[in-house]
Amino acid sequence: MSSSVLAFLSLLPIISVAIFLVVLRWPASRAMPIAYIVAAALALFVWQVPGNKVLAASANGLWVAGTLIYIIFGAILLLNTLQQSGAIRAIRQGFSDITPDRRIQVIIIAWLFGSFIEGSAGFGTPAAVAVPLMVGLGFPAMAAVVAGMIIQSTPVSFGAMGTPILVGVNTGLSADPAMASYALSLGYAEWDEFLGFIAAKVALLHAIAGTFIPLFVAGIMTRFFGKDRSFADGFRVWKFALFAAFSMTIPYYLVARFLGPEFPSMFGGMIGLAIVVSTAKAGFLIPAADEVWNFEDKEDWEEEWTGTLQGNADPQDADKPLMSIVKAWSPYLFVAGLLIITRLRALDLEQYLRHANQFITWSWEGIFGSDITASFQPLWSPGTIFIIVSLITILLHGLKGSEYKYAFKSSLKTLIPASTALVFTVPMVQVFINSSGGAAGYEQMPIALAEGVANLTGSAWPFFSTFIGGLGAFVAGSNTVSNMMFSLFQFGVGERILVDPTWIVALQAVGGASGNIICVHNVVAASAVVGLIGKEGAVIRKTLLPFAYYALITGSLGYGIVNLSSGMLNAGFLIAGLIVATMIYFIVKFNRSSVP
Repeated sequence: MSSSVLAFLSLLPIISVAIFLVVLRWPASRAMPIAYIVAAALALFVWQVPGNKVLAASANGLWVAGTLIYIIFGAILLLNTLQQSGAIRAIRQGFSDITPDRRIQVIIIAWLFGSFIEGSAGFGTPAAVAVPLMVGLGFPAMAAVVAGMIIQSTPVSFGAMGTPILVGVNTGLSADPAMASYALSLGYAEWDEFLGFIAAKVALLHAIAGTFIPLFVAGIMTRFFGKDRSFADGFRVWKFALFAAFSMTIPYYLVARFLGPEFPSMFGGMIGLAIVVSTAKAGFLIPAADEVWNFEDKEDWEEEWTGTLQGNADPQDADKPLMSIVKAWSPYLFVAGLLIITRLRALDLEQYLRHANQFITWSWEGIFGSDITASFQPLWSPGTIFIIVSLITILLHGLKGSEYKYAFKSSLKTLIPASTALVFTVPMVQVFINSSGGAAGYEQMPIALAEGVANLTGSAWPFFSTFIGGLGAFVAGSNTVSNMMFSLFQFGVGERILVDPTWIVALQAVGGASGNIICVHNVVAASAVVGLIGKEGAVIRKTLLPFAYYALITGSLGYGIVNLSSGMLNAGFLIAGLIVATMIYFIVKFNRSSVP
C-alpha cells in the first residue's frame, strides 16, 4: 500500500474527531466512541494488529483514564475545600486589590502561575490548578478552560522538570545507536550536553512565539466571553501582555541556555510572577479605573459557559471573616512546594515514590499476552498531592468536619459525569499509538501519517514539522509521547533534505508543545475539572487560532534558520515577519479605535 494511502487511513480517526467533536459539536462522550471504533477497525483490519494487542491497548487506555480521573478528583476536592474555608473569597479579594480587570488576572494566573505549575509538574497539572482557581474567582468555566489550554504551549517543552526533552526527545533519538556518534561529531561527548544543545534551540523558538501568547489569552477571552465580543478589548492591554510575556520568556531562555532543560518553565514562571505581581501592585501598566474590563453579570452568561463547579461556594462563606491572603494562598504554596520537592533530581525521591516496591508501583505487565504494560504510582501522582493538601487545609484553615465532608461529596458528584468522556478518549489514543507489529508490516499510524506528509512536502518540511509534532500531542495528549514517536523520524527527514537535523528535532519539540493547545485529551481533562460537560468541541474551536499561530510562526522561523545560507529574505523569515507585522497591525488598530 502506498505511503499516501496509509497516511490518509491513519488520518481517519483524527478526521472523525474533527467532524463529530468540532464541526457537528457533539460532546466528547458521543464523538470519542466513534473515533475509538475507527481506530480499532483500522488496527484490526488494515494494520492487522492482533486482537489481543488491540484489547490490551484499550485496557491500558482505561487504566490511564483512571489515573487522570484520580488527578481530576484531587484538583476538584482541593478547590471545593478552599471554597468551604473561605480561601477563594480571600484570593479573589487579593486579585481585586491589584486590579479587578479580568484581562490582567487571566494573564497572571493562566500565563505566569500556569507556567510555573507546568514547569513543576506538567502532565495537565496546570489545568487542574489554574483552571479551577479562575472559576473560583468568578470566571466562566469555559473561559477558564480556554485560557488554560492556550498557555499549554510555551512552558510545555520544559514541563515536569524538562520531561518532554529529557525523556521524550532522549528516548526518541537514543533509539538509534548512531546518534551518540553524531553528538560526538558536534563536540558533545556527554549525551546530556547534546540534549541541552537541542533544548536551547527549543527555548529560543518558544521565547519568540510566546511573546504574543498572553495577548492571545486576553484577546480570545474578550472576543468570546465579553459583552462586545471583540478582540479589541483584549488587545488594549497589549503593554501589560507583552511585559508579562518578556518577564517570563527572557529568564526562561537564559535558564535553558545556561542551566539546561530542567528549570526553564518553572524558573521563568516564578521569576515572571515575582516581577509582574510586584509591579502590578504598584500600578505599572494597569488599566485606569474607568477602563477596567469585566464579564457581564452571571445571569447574562450563555448556558454553555458554565460548568457544574461554577459557584459552588457555601452560602455561609460570605459570613466568615476574610482570612489573610498568605493563609488563603498557603494550600497552593504547599502544592507547588510538594511538586518541586518530589521532582527535584538532587533529592532523588522518585526512587522511593515510584520504584521502591510493588506496593508503590501498581502494574499490569504483558496485558492479555501483549507487549503492553500499564502502571500507576499513586504516591507520585499529583492527585495524591492535591488530596494531602486538602487534608492539610483542614488544619490550616480550621475547617469543620462537616464542611470537608460537603466538599468531598460535591467533588464526587462533579467527577462522575465529567469523567465519562475520558473512558473513550484515552483508549482511542492508545490503540492509535500501539498499532505497530501487525501482520501487514506497517509502521504505527502516527509514523505512517508523518511519512506520507514528508514525502509530499520535500524541502518545505520545516513548515510542516511543527504541525506533525502538534498532531502527535493532539492525539496522544502529551508532548513527551509526541517527542518519543517523532524525534528520530524528524531527525531523519532533516538529514534527507540536507539541513541541520537538530533544528528539525527542536521544531518537533516546539510543535508537540503547541499541540497541547487543542489536544482532545487535555481539553476533556481540563473541562472535567470544572464540570464543563459536553462542550469540548466548543473549547477546541476557540483555541484553533492560537495553535495555528504557534505552529506556523515556529515552523516559519525554523525554515528560515535552516535555510539561512540563502539569505534573511527567505520564505520562512518572510512569513514569520508577516505574522508579527499582522499582530502589530491589530494592536495599533484596536488601540487607535479606543481613542475618542
